[in-house]
Amino acid sequence: MVGKLMKAVWYNSYGGGSAALKHVEIPVPSPDIDEILVKIEAASINPIDWKIQKGMVRPLLPKKFPFIPVWDIAGEIVEVGLGVKNFKPGDKIVSTLGVTGGGLAEYAVVKKSSTVFRPQEVSAADGASLVFAGCTALHALTVTAGLNLVKTQPRSNILVTAASGGVGHYAVQLAKLGNIHVTATCGARNIELVKNLGADEVLDYKTSEGSALKSPSGKKYDVVIHCTTGIPWSTFEPNLSKNGKVVDLTPGVRAFWTYVVNKIMCSKKQLYPLIMTPKAEEIECLVKLVKEGKLKSVIDSRYPLSRAQEAWTKSIEGHATGKVVVEP
Repeated sequence: MVGKLMKAVWYNSYGGGSAALKHVEIPVPSPDIDEILVKIEAASINPIDWKIQKGMVRPLLPKKFPFIPVWDIAGEIVEVGLGVKNFKPGDKIVSTLGVTGGGLAEYAVVKKSSTVFRPQEVSAADGASLVFAGCTALHALTVTAGLNLVKTQPRSNILVTAASGGVGHYAVQLAKLGNIHVTATCGARNIELVKNLGADEVLDYKTSEGSALKSPSGKKYDVVIHCTTGIPWSTFEPNLSKNGKVVDLTPGVRAFWTYVVNKIMCSKKQLYPLIMTPKAEEIECLVKLVKEGKLKSVIDSRYPLSRAQEAWTKSIEGHATGKVVVEP
């Protein structure tokens, strides 16, 4: 692939939104000893992608400009580094590029350690959608909240906020695998979708009941998987069971402050800010569930690389149902 050019989309500075994305032609990257060159078939946009562009984690990210955004991809292996033994050209894979980015392009180089095989039952769009959002939901439920998803525990009650979004729609489905009672919030137009994903109760977040997070059945929540912003601890606290936990997936300064205060006060009710990166074993678990028909990706919209700005805007607006996918 030496000397071959590819199409890509990058930005040169912080800010600017979709208008700052520029279409370019640049050399196809070459894999290092432990890396894999992938022809990208699908990439999915996550809020972290445009939050990096906004400068919300500056000066840590991006590490340099110009920067090709998007972490999560699925595609076909074109070339492998000399140290890669378990993958070969022609294999279909799912991977995460992590903080180095590179997903809005025709080709990308990924680490073998963050790459898993993609069976034919899992489409490229489904696979790319799974990575950051699906792993976040899985980690929040099983690691941070300590829930068991193989139906061996006493039945728990959980709340999933923004349940029709990228992380939320996976969280609902994964929780139901563990025989968990799920209450969910979403907009009115997505209530039936969220019910079909398995939620036992669904609240329109714009109603008084929805904004108060009150379970229609009067149940207290053992766990809240909080996938949105703007809800204070004072709203969660009275709805929690004695040892209830809120796992905040979009934590700001207030969330970290609440975490510290609750720890100091030895409160039985706790808020846990979650910051994580996908691991290969988590991606593999999710891909297996999709293959078995136990989990599905809800895809809001698909765009070609030539319309990446529209996909970027769709994600920034925050009203996508499920995932926004770019297909080079």
